[in-house]
Amino acid sequence: MGVAAEIGTLLKARNAVLAVAESCTGGLIAKRLTDVAGSSEWFDRGLVTYSNGAKQELLGVSPGLLAQAGAVSRECAEAMARGLLVMAPVHWAMASTGIAGPGGGTSDKPVGLVWVAWARRGGAVDTQRLLLDGSREQIRERAADTALQGLLERLRRG
Repeated sequence: MGVAAEIGTLLKARNAVLAVAESCTGGLIAKRLTDVAGSSEWFDRGLVTYSNGAKQELLGVSPGLLAQAGAVSRECAEAMARGLLVMAPVHWAMASTGIAGPGGGTSDKPVGLVWVAWARRGGAVDTQRLLLDGSREQIRERAADTALQGLLERLRRG
């Protein structure tokens, strides 16, 4: 069984529902989840909030946070996941934001820097910082892999 299918099995067993908010992964996480037959039972929605405006409008990320920490930050990933829990009737939310390249990186925020956040309704938000190598496509694929694996590990723990 693949990671996405196992996520679905665990969510379904708990009558839980998931939503995702993606920036650098551009819908790849949602695609992988919805590739699983029957995912409509446990997957509610996927938002591609690529621009800062979309993060603000659809997830309630504050302009001040974006100005201070930037869109590629732990703070932004957390705010995206928390905002999704506010906006969607789900039990779990996952968010990704990063720089897939090939341009756009700086010395402080290089190409391949990705933040992933996982939030459970009524619980804390966990984040993970990734620094990935490779092409744009490889960075996005690896970020999606890590996000899904991280969710699976959290679901397995209960």
